[in-house]
Amino acid sequence: MTGFTARWYASLTHKSITEFQALARRVADDLPPSASVLEVAPGPGYFAIELAKLGDYLVTGLDISQTFVEIARRNAAEAGVNVEFQQGNASAMPFQDQTFDFLLCRAAFKNFTQPVEALCEMHRVLKPGGQAFIIDLRKDAPQESIAQAIEEMKLGPVNRLITNFTFRFMLLKRAYTRSQFQQFLFHTPFRKFEIHEDRVGLELRLRR
Repeated sequence: MTGFTARWYASLTHKSITEFQALARRVADDLPPSASVLEVAPGPGYFAIELAKLGDYLVTGLDISQTFVEIARRNAAEAGVNVEFQQGNASAMPFQDQTFDFLLCRAAFKNFTQPVEALCEMHRVLKPGGQAFIIDLRKDAPQESIAQAIEEMKLGPVNRLITNFTFRFMLLKRAYTRSQFQQFLFHTPFRKFEIHEDRVGLELRLRR
């Protein structure tokens, strides 16, 4: 996303800031002190910023959208936290091997044009014993569950219509099933992983 679309998305997702805060607390509970953390495709940077507020973590965000990088840097400055946001491709990350203790990719993996390469890069940049956490929509989520999830977002009429259209005609088409993720992982160095389903999404825990 770039330009107006990125700014609209940043405004829309900020309405769910409590979810980012809850996810940051959930992740922080499992992190060692001074952990190095990478968020892949952080968008406006809400999760990374909330995590940085919770401890002395070294937090980095990598996004392919320069607009999102600029928005995230501005948000971090306004929040008074030190998070490094930079532009880059998830399939060719600009980091050395074994750099991070933990990696998060939330609601973005389905947009990657090279999913296997992105997973291999995640493995490469994690330290031994490091963990990647991927959260995303699942392709086979029931329509009634999608409708309920959108209703719970408490959106205005226009944003609700746009979000419903986006889910039905864009996001679900790009999303993956559990079995597709298992096939991707077969072609990567990850051998320790867990995949959990909820009503609309998947959570993957991958350990290096």
